[in-house]
Amino acid sequence: MSASDKTANLFANWIAAKAAEQTALEWRREIEDCLAELLKIDPALDGTENVKHDVYAVKIVGRLNRKVDGDLLQELAAQAGLENTLPILFRWKPEINVAAWKNAADSITGQLSGAITTTPGRPSFSVTKKEEQ
Repeated sequence: MSASDKTANLFANWIAAKAAEQTALEWRREIEDCLAELLKIDPALDGTENVKHDVYAVKIVGRLNRKVDGDLLQELAAQAGLENTLPILFRWKPEINVAAWKNAADSITGQLSGAITTTPGRPSFSVTKKEEQ
């Protein structure tokens, strides 16, 4: 088998694995939805609930997603005189604007680069089969 054939085979296997993964994910989520309804799990569960069955022990962990509007939060805290509580109640997570960072002067980024750690991430793949012509 040539290197090209091996590569094509790996691409085809990747597509098949990705499709199987998606099918399994959808099936598992359908089952979980049915279980949540059957077990009368509160959709607003924020914590852990344990369910015992004759043969099975089930642990359900519910999480609530919370998004914070940082600007509005700071404005409300300032109005209420609560600025000092923000570092206690909230974590502030600076994120780099890569496009702006790349376009900034070296005299600026050089001074700040000590605070930035860069490590390679796992590459993501998207493989599609070309339509036969």
